[in-house]
Amino acid sequence: MVAFTKGHGTGNDFIIIADPDGVSDLSVEQVAVLCDRHFGIGADGILRVVRSSAIADGAAALAEEPAAEWFMDYRNADGSIAEMCGNGIRVFAHYLVRAGLATIEPGSTLPIGTRAGVRDVTRSATGYQVDLGRWKLSGDDPLVRVDGLSVTRPGLGIDVGNPHVVVALASEFELASLELHRAPELDPSLPAGANVEFVVPGEPLVRDAVGHVRMRVFEREWARRSAAAPALLRRPSPSATGRAKAPLTTGRSRCRAEPSECACSPPKTVSTSRCPGRPNSSSAVRSTCSEAASSVGEAGVSAAFRDLRERSAPWAVSRAFGP
Repeated sequence: MVAFTKGHGTGNDFIIIADPDGVSDLSVEQVAVLCDRHFGIGADGILRVVRSSAIADGAAALAEEPAAEWFMDYRNADGSIAEMCGNGIRVFAHYLVRAGLATIEPGSTLPIGTRAGVRDVTRSATGYQVDLGRWKLSGDDPLVRVDGLSVTRPGLGIDVGNPHVVVALASEFELASLELHRAPELDPSLPAGANVEFVVPGEPLVRDAVGHVRMRVFEREWARRSAAAPALLRRPSPSATGRAKAPLTTGRSRCRAEPSECACSPPKTVSTSRCPGRPNSSSAVRSTCSEAASSVGEAGVSAAFRDLRERSAPWAVSRAFGP
């Protein structure tokens, strides 16, 4: 018997297993069975709650931050090991607080170890907020082929602790045409795979100092949310600070991109009851980016998508007139 708690962050659902002393490591096969939505409990992944001192990967976390007592051992639904999950770590933090394993006092942070490094979690008005650390261009810019589009499109690799590839599309029609029932193909393929974000800037992009973006996401672990798009918005101006809100089908996400960092704080809830199952597919969400006074403002945000659109323009023409 395995005692578990079920939780979700913005619809991204997890099985939470408390194993403070690291004595119940699960095999790949066991994780896959537990996460199966037909024959198991059903989830996007498993969060094993273990002390950093009780897991080999926790040594690096303790070296980085000795106060990082707890380590988030995150597994994808197929049993593979994952570096980090923005939704998962907020659920993880809430579980620690609810179970009496940790506290987060107002104005303080809770350091949590992950395979992507230590992440600091704080309280927010809507639940919890996590500092995702520095983002960077990964240098992996594969071509992306996806069902629903007749030609491949260029992707931009972004690293926020786990790999992402962002693809600019020419219209909302193209965005709606995507068939995300199976994984997009990356050429060249990436050894660890990647979460793939498809984005379309609004028309006009900026209204009342708020940028509008339509986005659909395919994640390696079949989850729905992503932190890469706010980082993409910051690419043209490394000195800018941006803010983003993403009203989602399962909640509202807010993101803030610092010069080379991204922090997200969507609302989350944790429940010991089983969450309703949902199809393993991505959904369209609307993101808005509100420029702070110190940022580059409308011109900078527009430049971001002008750059992406220029890269994607030939591909859009190919789609319209055939390869």
